[in-house]
Amino acid sequence: MIRPATPADVPVIATLIRELATYEKAEHEVRVTEEQLRTALFGDAPAVFAHIAEHDGEVAGFALWFLTFSTWKGVHGIYVEDLFVRPEHRGGGHGRALMGELARICAERGYERLEWAVLDWNEPAIGFYENLGAMRQEEWPHYRLSDAPLRRLAHPPS
Repeated sequence: MIRPATPADVPVIATLIRELATYEKAEHEVRVTEEQLRTALFGDAPAVFAHIAEHDGEVAGFALWFLTFSTWKGVHGIYVEDLFVRPEHRGGGHGRALMGELARICAERGYERLEWAVLDWNEPAIGFYENLGAMRQEEWPHYRLSDAPLRRLAHPPS
């Protein structure tokens, strides 16, 4: 079963984020708090959204996403920040169901893109995404500005 997250899901979403970070060998980078998640997902102006995959009443996984906008197409899209299915639930169709729900939202709302990034070493995820029909975007490498370089750009020395 796939359903939109509720405020009661915030603690398990925080746990799933840490589980994903552990899988991606980056648990030391996780700084998000439950309060930050609660505000982002359910505050006055939610900026991100989440869906939960359940199996027999247990949380099997989640997708956390936000809206993008294509200036070329003139419409929104969805960017999947996190997609994670707990190892014991993999192969049960939960990842496909989560992605299917996001694709359904795109179709229903007239969005024309569903996008995400995947670590280059994560062959199981790459295979999963390619089986969905996703195309690798080699010509559009992702860049990131964060931490000290972001602060330096924001506040250059006088």
